[in-house]
Amino acid sequence: MAYQKIPLTTAPNQKFTCTLQIDGQNKALSFFVAWNSIAGYWIMGITDEATNNVLLSSIPLIPGDPPAANILEQYSYLGIGSAYVVNTGNSATEFPNDSNLGVDWILIWSDTPI
Repeated sequence: MAYQKIPLTTAPNQKFTCTLQIDGQNKALSFFVAWNSIAGYWIMGITDEATNNVLLSSIPLIPGDPPAANILEQYSYLGIGSAYVVNTGNSATEFPNDSNLGVDWILIWSDTPI
């Protein structure tokens, strides 16, 4: 099981594609990450790059404690892996804000849970 860091910044609207190794296979996923200024948290959308099908939309990037730490746990049937919002130890905030995503808080990807 390999852990991969997703390249995030504090830009309020980010769109990029990553090829990730998930469950032993390379999978290209397109990401849309946006700051929701009204709610005060980041949201993420994921599209399958090969089919251009939207897989998930408006997933909040809010960390959790185990066993709820995997923000994709309920979507394991999609086979797109696991994702964890992780504090690098430099942030005193409870979750990423508009000025510390990608620096103090990172997004880590891994295999689909069994």
